[in-house]
Amino acid sequence: MSAKRKSVVGVIFGGRSVEHDVSIISGHQVMRAFDPERYEVLPIYIDRQGKWFTGEPLRELKNFKNEVTSFKGVRDVVLSPSVQHHGLIINPTSGRFEKSEIQRLDVVFPALHGTHGEDGTIQGLLEMADIPYVGCGVLASAIANDKIMTKIVLSQQGVPIVEGVSFSRAEWLTDADKVISHITHELRYPLFVKPATLGSSIGISKAADEAALRAAIQMAIHMDSRVLVEVAVEQPTEINCAVLGYGDNLRASVLEQPVSWDQFLTYEEKYMRGGEGMKSAERIIPAPISAELTEKIRGIALQAFRAIEGRGTARIDFLLKPDTQEVFLNEINTMPGSLAFYLWQEEGLSPREVVHMLVDVARDADAEKRRNTYDYQTNLVEMTAQRGLKGVKGAKTLPHNPKSTSRA
Repeated sequence: MSAKRKSVVGVIFGGRSVEHDVSIISGHQVMRAFDPERYEVLPIYIDRQGKWFTGEPLRELKNFKNEVTSFKGVRDVVLSPSVQHHGLIINPTSGRFEKSEIQRLDVVFPALHGTHGEDGTIQGLLEMADIPYVGCGVLASAIANDKIMTKIVLSQQGVPIVEGVSFSRAEWLTDADKVISHITHELRYPLFVKPATLGSSIGISKAADEAALRAAIQMAIHMDSRVLVEVAVEQPTEINCAVLGYGDNLRASVLEQPVSWDQFLTYEEKYMRGGEGMKSAERIIPAPISAELTEKIRGIALQAFRAIEGRGTARIDFLLKPDTQEVFLNEINTMPGSLAFYLWQEEGLSPREVVHMLVDVARDADAEKRRNTYDYQTNLVEMTAQRGLKGVKGAKTLPHNPKSTSRA
């Protein structure tokens, strides 16, 4: 790559998700953070129906008060899964008077939250397209986005988590009484009811009795096909920590204590008290806890991030039990609102430095991926063509590749 050429970074935001609005704010924070002398930033907006767009009007947050996709200069795009294109196809359904264009991307920054963005799906598309991208890979994104799978993986790694049980929408609709009986047998009130794969506190309710539990579940199953119910830690102190890096080169941020007006930090408290996402919520930085407890929580944050094979960044949320000082990991956000810029600023890193580091991590991960072999050739197709397809399923032996010990 020429030293003079700017790197083209596609920042994707919006999305077909209940966290669409949060993502728009995050996307604009990310775009604003990039150094214009080093990067050419391309806005890529996904509307609520899942249609993709690019264009200059998408850079202005105020334009989203209206139907932004109708602005002059906004064009349809698709992200091609073909390595041949390595980027966007602009005007993919062009007609007689318009031609399609290819916009190559050096790196993609998915500033997407929740479904279709933070759950491994966009990451899978970028893997197929062979484009380096910021943030966790397919596996880590899918695990962290799923609260049930997060608990399973972290419990196996010895990370402290809150007791909980899970069930499916189908189980609830088939026999709600049986589900309630199982929950009340395994857990004790009060309880938190959570959709398995939503973030930003959307769909989460607290239940102090069976009537409230049934109502909370009824709401949660309309938002997700699987539900997690957890024991509520009474009067907890919430402590958050950000993680940044890749492989052995990970660092944990200063800790914060969000100050909430309710029994847990709601969507409104996170995003609607100042318009700047989590940055605007009231908080105490650094968290007013002992140095020993601070280091313990930072260590657990790094342990959890490694456990899910994380890379890039995450904000990891903890619950601290005041009387016993027990620590429970509550959630891993692999694309946190505001990208936890405010926590890294306390560490002396500007938003510009953070996004630059994240792009470097994306490139390092891509370089590691390129060490894998994907082209493995045998004469299986040729031999099958000669023998016919009928013999394939019951074949006792397969063609042997003397250069490999693996089996087809």
